[in-house]
Amino acid sequence: MFIRNLLRTKGKELQLDQVIRITSGNAQNNHNLHWNHGRRTIRRMANPSEQIEELNLKIKNQGDQVRSLKSSPAEQRDPSQLAQAIEILKNLKVELERLKGTHKDEEPNQTKQPKTKTAAQNQLTKFQLKVPKGTKDHHPKEMLIREKIFSTITKIFKLHGAVTIDTPVFELKEILSGKYGEDSKLIYDLQDQGGELCSLRYDLTVPFARFLAMNSKEYPSIKRYHIAKVYRRDQPAMTKGRMREFYQCDFDIAGATDPMIADAEVLTIACEVLEALQVGPFTIKLNHRKLLDGIFDLCGVPEDKFRAISSAVDKLDKMSWTDVRKEMTEEKHLDPLIADRIGEYVKLKGSEDLLAQLLEDHNLIANKTAKEGLEEMKLLMSYMNVFGIMPRISFDLSLARGLDYYTGVIYEAVVEGSTPPTQAGTTNPTATDESTTKVSKSKSKAKINDSNEAAEVDESQIGVGSIAAGGR
Repeated sequence: MFIRNLLRTKGKELQLDQVIRITSGNAQNNHNLHWNHGRRTIRRMANPSEQIEELNLKIKNQGDQVRSLKSSPAEQRDPSQLAQAIEILKNLKVELERLKGTHKDEEPNQTKQPKTKTAAQNQLTKFQLKVPKGTKDHHPKEMLIREKIFSTITKIFKLHGAVTIDTPVFELKEILSGKYGEDSKLIYDLQDQGGELCSLRYDLTVPFARFLAMNSKEYPSIKRYHIAKVYRRDQPAMTKGRMREFYQCDFDIAGATDPMIADAEVLTIACEVLEALQVGPFTIKLNHRKLLDGIFDLCGVPEDKFRAISSAVDKLDKMSWTDVRKEMTEEKHLDPLIADRIGEYVKLKGSEDLLAQLLEDHNLIANKTAKEGLEEMKLLMSYMNVFGIMPRISFDLSLARGLDYYTGVIYEAVVEGSTPPTQAGTTNPTATDESTTKVSKSKSKAKINDSNEAAEVDESQIGVGSIAAGGR
């Protein structure tokens, strides 16, 4: 009877890892019952008072563990571990009630009577209505502002001849895999969908590359924009506008164009959008992935570590050089001398004067990849002078970006006085995936991320989000 009722504790059957075994005792037919749940064991002893004393001690220790787990920081808390600890505590209390005679055995067909829950039980089973972590609801007033912003952006995109498309919110997992470098771990994977492994889209760039690969004959060249939600399993940072669900506004130019023409146009579009949104004074930080890779090669970085070191360099806007160097040498296992050589370059910033200085660096010019990047930057700056946006540009060698499909111009737009500073984007050329490079010789894109704040944050103090573009 005891074993049967224990198996039916609270109407739930024990899991496979909850093993029950009975071992025979002495000649007086004493029995020891062991209920193993992970590493914790409840032993039914011959003396009821001893059993109650032992259970009270276990309940106290288990309660301390539950309170400790609940008081730990949210980002460090393991929900499954907390739920398991609470379940163990409940079972310990049920066993204590049974020993005290307050927990009545029920026959299999006996009608269950309603039970009055204690305050502690109510607290444990209380359900709180809330949105998932990293998301938020948007009220009518907020939606009016969003619609105005999207309308302003869309108008500028259309003035530059773009048409819109739409793609599924989830893609085959193999299409998204390997495109985002270290950020691939942030992709939301879905359960098996009838034999297909799928993931929520991380951005709108890779789905567009897949779209081009499937429709290359119909769209040999296209200017396209797309405004839609994307999903990232990132650790939300409300004060920085980092959410798990947010909007991106993409502008892409796919097809054959003269070198750097498409890049110059999307940079111009970025300036037009920021000016139309009246975000205040802003600067666009500019760099070239070829130049950065050339610097890494010149300094002695192994090619298989280019992306990892690039990801570390990209943190220079948030971390000191000392901390970035420490990450390179201790976490990425880069030779300290190589890290010091990289530091001599990535600390440089300026405008056309910095470009002229680098063009006179004979060691840098001797590197084929770096030379190509510098020549393209020189051509791009000549176009930006024609378009009148060069005063907005800051040539910054610390700008890196971590995504693997960036191979050309990269940039960030930084709004002065934004709290926290505006997150920015990148210039990204044609994706390096084989299916994409067969479709288009040149692709340029501009992207605006609308990463919305939680309710407790003053959204009026948050910048426009991020902007990205690229091409070759």
